Amino acid sequence: MAHTKAQGSVKGNRDSRSKRLGVKLYSGQKAIVGNIIIRQKGTKVFAGLGVAMGNDFTLFAIKDGIVNFKTSRGKRIAEVMN
Repeated sequence: MAHTKAQGSVKGNRDSRSKRLGVKLYSGQKAIVGNIIIRQKGTKVFAGLGVAMGNDFTLFAIKDGIVNFKTSRGKRIAEVMN
């Protein structure tokens, strides 16, 4: 008699790798051109002045300055100010 089941007990025991999403530069921190500010799935936060959005919804700085977050009309916006 076998001591283990026929490979059934570990079939669903897999998990995906974490995607390391979240805020990478917080409000008040310095950003240089190209720095990633937020990695996200979908538009939880929108791009403001000095910020652009990549194809995977990543927000990154397009100019040097200080990161700032604000809310406008119910939308969270990330911006880079001088």
